[in-house]
Amino acid sequence: MTDIQKAALIIQEGGLVAFPTETVYGLGADALNSLAVAAIFEAKNRPTFDPLIVHVADLRQAEILVHSFHPLALKLIEKFWPGPLTVVLPKSALVPDLVTSSLPNVAIRVPNHPLALELIRESGRPIAAPSANPFGQVSPTTAEHVRRSLGDKVQMILDGGPCGVGVESTIVSFAGEKPVLLRPGGLALEEIEAVIGKVQIATGTPDRPQAPGQLLQHYAPRTPLKLTPPQPGPKAGWLGLKDPPAGFDAVEVLSQKGDLKEAAANLFAAMRRLDEKGLEVIYAQPVPNKGLGRAINDRLSRASQK
Repeated sequence: MTDIQKAALIIQEGGLVAFPTETVYGLGADALNSLAVAAIFEAKNRPTFDPLIVHVADLRQAEILVHSFHPLALKLIEKFWPGPLTVVLPKSALVPDLVTSSLPNVAIRVPNHPLALELIRESGRPIAAPSANPFGQVSPTTAEHVRRSLGDKVQMILDGGPCGVGVESTIVSFAGEKPVLLRPGGLALEEIEAVIGKVQIATGTPDRPQAPGQLLQHYAPRTPLKLTPPQPGPKAGWLGLKDPPAGFDAVEVLSQKGDLKEAAANLFAAMRRLDEKGLEVIYAQPVPNKGLGRAINDRLSRASQK
């Protein structure tokens, strides 16, 4: 039996499998099995008011989970699936309320990673999967990150190497008449608007999340992370795009070339390395707020809210 077959059997039997996607590693369970989904929330210590994303192999599998497709959503799906795009649509009765936190809409995407797609197809199940880490902490971009953070809370970890995109998917809601960006992520807003026109951007922190990653504090290392002007000194670390200042005990440069795609891919691993240095504070520098820079700045802002 191959690793994929073993992992698929675990999913079918209601267990948990951590698996790679192009964005981050996910903690997966059968999305149609409420008990299995409950195990995700328990393993992550995740509040049940924070909905999950369901991963499917293709549009055909998505159709059984969705009551109706907004025509603009179909345009994005045709252009960007598989890929780091999640769409929020009215759910069918087949989707358990626990997956959507009792909201009437479901978040769905097709991951662009061969192991993820093999797992979904082999199991024959849509797979609900948030990031494979304790709730609110730095997302995992390698199998080793999952091993260290979740340990024996997951029955199997599929190792697909480092994630290529490195930040979670972009989430666009089609629950209303007009599309709304709920979370910036691995697909740039500019690319989305080039296909469907202007997209509204959700602002503020909702009392009740409409999608993952909307809570004020999220993606946070244990070491306090600050977006204030950096103050060099002992036990201080620096995280930024390029050209680090002198005088810090530890420095993480996200991209020597200033490339935002490279920076996004390196972000969470860099945060983890600084978090393991025994520092008292990490000073993070925002990047240009365009393209994938929006997702990077969003993660830094939420990581700094303590």
